Amino acid sequence: MRYSKYIFAAFLLFTGSISNDKTDHNPRYINGIEDRIDRVIGNLQVKSDIDGVYESKGLNERLKFYHTPGVSIAVINDGKLEWAKGFGIRNNISNDPVDASTMFMAGSVSKPIFALAVMRLKEKGIVDLDKDVNEYLKSWKVPPVNEWQPKISLRQLLSHTAGMTVGGFEGYLRTDPVPTLPQILNGEPPANSPPVKVNILPGIEMRYSGGGTTVAQLTIMDILGKSFPEILHKELFEPLNLKYSTYEQPLPERLQNNYSIGFPNNSVPIIGGFHVYPEMAAAGLWTTPKELSMLLIEIQNGLKGQSDVFKKETMEEMLTPQKISPVVGIGFFLQGENESIRFFHSGWDEGFVSTAIAYANKGLGAVVMVNSNEGFAMIDEIISSIAIEYKWPDIFSPNKYNNVINETEAKELTGKYYDNENNELGINYSANNLYLVYQNQQPLEISKTQDDKFRNELFNFTISISNDTLHLVQEQTSKLYIRRN
Repeated sequence: MRYSKYIFAAFLLFTGSISNDKTDHNPRYINGIEDRIDRVIGNLQVKSDIDGVYESKGLNERLKFYHTPGVSIAVINDGKLEWAKGFGIRNNISNDPVDASTMFMAGSVSKPIFALAVMRLKEKGIVDLDKDVNEYLKSWKVPPVNEWQPKISLRQLLSHTAGMTVGGFEGYLRTDPVPTLPQILNGEPPANSPPVKVNILPGIEMRYSGGGTTVAQLTIMDILGKSFPEILHKELFEPLNLKYSTYEQPLPERLQNNYSIGFPNNSVPIIGGFHVYPEMAAAGLWTTPKELSMLLIEIQNGLKGQSDVFKKETMEEMLTPQKISPVVGIGFFLQGENESIRFFHSGWDEGFVSTAIAYANKGLGAVVMVNSNEGFAMIDEIISSIAIEYKWPDIFSPNKYNNVINETEAKELTGKYYDNENNELGINYSANNLYLVYQNQQPLEISKTQDDKFRNELFNFTISISNDTLHLVQEQTSKLYIRRN
């Protein structure tokens, strides 16, 4: 056994895989990946008091700052899951640690994962994305507005363009009575949310609606005549062998050996550990960053025609901006252009916040999940650190300074500039540096930014210069100065 252990370790050294403890749910990585993890968690990008300037801080410090007990992170690189790890604790009584298999509530990240299952059903010819859902619904109907009956499609519901109400849901304590979906949609007790209805013209604009997603949930259940968790397990989780993902509400006992409880604020846990969300498609997914990353990778593979689960044309349709809004596809929101197109979604349940983001045309992405609502701002700090480490395009540029300006360019910018009241500003060049000179103040060094502006890292102002005109912007004021030779 000793020899086989050493052989296995040598194999890992050349493959860059996870270390040799098969029971380790929070493994150490080798071949430099652990160094990358250390750089990510040691370089969270925290906004300073100066606009556009960021400070580098460590993960543990930020967890304390945000009163957040735990976080779980997964990173996609080169089209593969490069690493997944948990940090902090998932339970404040037992102090059990968060690891890569700890389940978190995904909040609204539930929506695009549900949309993936709907696209699978579309591929099978079971659903038509553009058919009026009232033709599918049996246990409830989209209500008329007075005597006018709106026609709503799954495409509209999944892209938030159906004109439906109710943005999100609060969930229910585990001891509370849980309403049925028709009760939720009608706003009837014991539902704690208002009725879901159409109150703006369908198909005209995008308005975020968890209520609309819940209508889509009931539509799929009525079509197939099965429970929602069963449908999602069959269409997604089973084909991809995802063992720690479920829409079951509440979380079943068989999966409660490694889940995080929620801490909304000040590290105070939720009564009962978590809320129950019968609005499963909108907010009810339990999962891990690792398994969410596997779904994102499968979408990326599908876009390349290399998935056994998703067809290329289906994934392209899903990530095509809808005619109503360029920022939303089917389920996912969209950012970027050309090679930098990204699909993403964030989520917020009571005690949990998450973000999943990936590039459509590059094998890059990440998922971050935290077990507090106070920790929502930390997610951007973590993703910015990942973007720096993995050189993501068009996401985050640390401090935005490049300090590269040649002497010829500098001399073209130097001189005296005057506003319309004859107030003077000077731009000087000395010892390879540019300086702002005004009134009786000492010269203030300014550096060129990556968007071809100039600023000083200590003060909230920017300067742009073109065609002998200097534009100074400070907080909410701006002034123009014209150069005089």
